[in-house]
Amino acid sequence: MEADWSSSCDMDDEYNKFIRRMNPPRVVIDNEASKNATVIRVDSANKHGILLEVVQFLTDLNLIITKAYISSDGGWFMDVFNVTDQDGKKLRDEGILDYIRKSLGPDSCFIHSLRRSVGVQPSTDHTSIELTGTDRPGLLSEVSAVLTDLKCNVVNAEVWTHNTRAAAVMHVTDETTGLAITDPERLSKIKKLLCNVLKGNNKTRAAKTVVSLGATHTERRLHQMMFDDRDYERSGLDTAEENLRPIVTLFNLYDKDYSVVTIRCRDRPKLLFDTVCTLTDMQYVVFHANVDAERPEAYQEFYIRHIDGSPVNSEAERERVIQCLEAAIERRVSEGLKLGLCTNDRVGLLSDVTRIFRENSLSVTRAEVTTRGGKAINTFYVRDAAGNPVDSKTIEAIRQAIGQTILQVKGNSDYPNSPPQESPTRFLFGGLFKSRSLYNFSLVRLYS
Repeated sequence: MEADWSSSCDMDDEYNKFIRRMNPPRVVIDNEASKNATVIRVDSANKHGILLEVVQFLTDLNLIITKAYISSDGGWFMDVFNVTDQDGKKLRDEGILDYIRKSLGPDSCFIHSLRRSVGVQPSTDHTSIELTGTDRPGLLSEVSAVLTDLKCNVVNAEVWTHNTRAAAVMHVTDETTGLAITDPERLSKIKKLLCNVLKGNNKTRAAKTVVSLGATHTERRLHQMMFDDRDYERSGLDTAEENLRPIVTLFNLYDKDYSVVTIRCRDRPKLLFDTVCTLTDMQYVVFHANVDAERPEAYQEFYIRHIDGSPVNSEAERERVIQCLEAAIERRVSEGLKLGLCTNDRVGLLSDVTRIFRENSLSVTRAEVTTRGGKAINTFYVRDAAGNPVDSKTIEAIRQAIGQTILQVKGNSDYPNSPPQESPTRFLFGGLFKSRSLYNFSLVRLYS
């Protein structure tokens, strides 16, 4: 069976290469056509998922898509994107422009390489851990503590919470070797203990832990994990929350056999990726689309059919598409106060920081953990345990405990970043970031 699958994949690859040679993709980058943005046009042979691949590529370059026009009727695919950098400026760096041309153009292996970008790919650099379960205050702290006790170092992680559910993709290495963890017995223990933590006292909803020696596209994987966990199912939302939801509509054009999806919501980076990712993974094909995100409110319009060629054909299916798109947009909406942490990386750092959050009754609603050149560059969105905004006194106490130059409040003038103060509290907790031996607690025994 394995040989047959491999042979089939090889045949598919050769067919795709042949189609690619006959219809090589064309990339045109124009800095004169628009006053405020760089225009990127991509023409290529059409196939399911190609729109997501292009949007994923541009998003991974941290480009902001302000407008887009998409057409993929028939065997040809054409995209036009207006993009800027993070500062809202045109792309002027020839190195970046050349990289885009080569990555999307006829001489690249872009389509072939990204076709399986969500599947697990072998990695010797780290072990990938995927977690889903019921969200609760202190969950990230408990997970981090278990990993630290098991001699695992978290080098990268992304955590999303939505509608009482939590999902995380974490890349860990062995504390001693700095490489991926390969011992099957140890991997089994990690999986078992983390699953116990995720279950907690909740016996009504399942928890899941997947450990692999592989790499995935983290954000797409998080969308898939939360979708599989049915975070789009709502119950008992209050009026205030309803008013904050995106406006998603869906109707059929029966004379054209399309379903038309429109989305209006507050604009933010990666919004187009989130919606296209969800439509693609729900097996819908985008034939035409218009996107306008030049104002505070973004507007997206998609003409879609199911992969079998049919439009949305029932009220239940219509409601499900709307709910799933709403959830995809809301997952990345960052509820809570944004905190940025930058310091020298070390084993146990994430565990120590999130423990301080937990001890001060803060709940992490979203987190991004990265390691670059020996530096930990982390972002946390926090609320109090009841889901309310955090009191400024609590934030100041946490900043003194961790270090005021290490932990910064981002994008909120109500929490000024005061200059460093040498206080007794600062001295008391300062050693925490030099040695975790002062606070060596373990939750493994509680859940084993």
